[in-house]
Amino acid sequence: MQQTTRIYEELQRYAHGDAAWTGMYDRFVARLAALEAGNSAPRPGTTFPDLHLPDHLGRYRSLAEIRAASPVVLSFVRGTWCPFCRAELADWSDHLAALRAAGGQLVVVVGEISGGADRVHAALGEEAIVLCDVDHGAALDLGLAHHVGTELLRRYLDAGLNLTDVYGTDSGILPIPATFLLDQTAMVREAFVDPDFRVRARAETMVEALRQL
Repeated sequence: MQQTTRIYEELQRYAHGDAAWTGMYDRFVARLAALEAGNSAPRPGTTFPDLHLPDHLGRYRSLAEIRAASPVVLSFVRGTWCPFCRAELADWSDHLAALRAAGGQLVVVVGEISGGADRVHAALGEEAIVLCDVDHGAALDLGLAHHVGTELLRRYLDAGLNLTDVYGTDSGILPIPATFLLDQTAMVREAFVDPDFRVRARAETMVEALRQL
């Protein structure tokens, strides 16, 4: 946990105008956009595939079983080491009561190992379900994963972030943060997929979309 906090603090420098981080992130996002990263992810009006993943307690859960109870907001995040993911989780923490009142539930998918799913669950509490995407298998199948690239990989290492330690694989793969609103038939009603990991779906917007179902 101490290492995760130190990495988070280093990467948070971006938010305070660090030009080196800003330029590197801009180049990284431009490369992903040129590769059309995320373009093959599920779109509104399509059926979202079922997922079978362990939750933060190691119990395998089916997305079909979860959404049978109520519509689902499904969010893929990179992990608690990422300042932008922490901001997204904080946003959802503030809107979980509204989501529940609108008749929905939050499911977060994260590939972090070594207690990563536990940290996400602790940030959200019992209102949310956290699923573990080991080796980014689900993200890859959904078109929501990409190689980090040598420049960013080197800069992360300099900052103390070794993705092999975070995800348990030396593939250099990162998920594309994405948020989907699924109704009880598995149809995608809303989808927010942007290769720019600095931009996230607003919880308030997803809750309002749920109210319109």
